[in-house]
Amino acid sequence: MTEEKQPPSDSRQRLDKWLFFARMAKSRSIAQRRIAAGDVRVNDQKILQASHTVRAGDRVVLVAGARSRILVVKAAGVRRGPYEEARQLYDDVTPAEPESQLSNSFDQAVRRAGTGRPTKKERRVLDELRSDGDWWSD
Repeated sequence: MTEEKQPPSDSRQRLDKWLFFARMAKSRSIAQRRIAAGDVRVNDQKILQASHTVRAGDRVVLVAGARSRILVVKAAGVRRGPYEEARQLYDDVTPAEPESQLSNSFDQAVRRAGTGRPTKKERRVLDELRSDGDWWSD
């Protein structure tokens, strides 16, 4: 019944807002910190200002440790909606990782069923790995 606002197809949007609406960051402040840290590139240029504008066709590269994600902006967002709605804001053109690189430190830290409880040291390592989930939120 209520008609949602749709931004014009040629509209621009702040990078931190777009990352938040596209569900690449849990909050705008986290997106702003990642941008200021130099973890985001737009059209192969390192961006350090959250107020940088993106528009349809821009190529956004997100770097987090050894992982990177390449997105092509399709549209500006109106709100932070569900994943299906956010997925319409970008095309993910990240190349598939070779099989040899799929085993990351988190995969190595996961315990097999039936091996008992983790030790205190193992628990700290697991907690540290799990706490770094602010950036990728699929």
